[in-house]
Amino acid sequence: MYLWIVATLVAFYIKGLCGFANTLVFTSILSFGADNVNISPIELVLGYPTNLILTWKNKSKLKAAIVLPLSLLVLLGSIPGAFLLKNIDATYIKIVFGIVVVLLGIDMLLREIKDIRLKGSKLLLGLIGVLSGLLCGIFGVGALLAAYVGRVTETGDEFKANISAVFIVENSFRIVFYSVLGIITLTEVKRALWMMPFMLIGLFLGIKSADVLDDKVIKKIVIVLLIISGVVLVASNI
Repeated sequence: MYLWIVATLVAFYIKGLCGFANTLVFTSILSFGADNVNISPIELVLGYPTNLILTWKNKSKLKAAIVLPLSLLVLLGSIPGAFLLKNIDATYIKIVFGIVVVLLGIDMLLREIKDIRLKGSKLLLGLIGVLSGLLCGIFGVGALLAAYVGRVTETGDEFKANISAVFIVENSFRIVFYSVLGIITLTEVKRALWMMPFMLIGLFLGIKSADVLDDKVIKKIVIVLLIISGVVLVASNI
């Protein structure tokens, strides 16, 4: 149980600080002693209220031009993703997406160092939105989604507001989907509720840390975590 507490505190500290990567951290820590089928539903239930909190806290930074179409595309991508999950080896999908995430992360890091800003591309929005639905909606991996939102937002608060809003849509779909499949059970819900105080502590500390850290530093931390998540995604599926 101590490992679950540590995983929750660390994962949601990162969530409060950067707005994503909690799934990566939570799963990585607990994978030493638990099966993924038992980890994912608990992390999903714990993570849902954090997206509501971060979206509300940064609501002034929300951009409908990012959130609305991307939410729709992620949701649409999740539907065929459910069928793909049943009929093909998801390992190859994760490897390809992991490579794409690493390349996007490196590109973002170089642009951040050179202070180059981008305008949102409708073509890129559509492509990454649907692919994010396949990867994020079914497998719970938000790295590809973070890659796009990170490219079209200026500050850490803006990033957290918009990605959390999209995650609310994705999480809602996955909670229903997992419940229908019987992946989320009363046992997982009870454990998640028991871990809620530790989630709130970690999230609060992460938010407070973000308030005192330089925004450019946080942006670079987000990008580095993005690259790491892509590498882990590839390495864990080879």
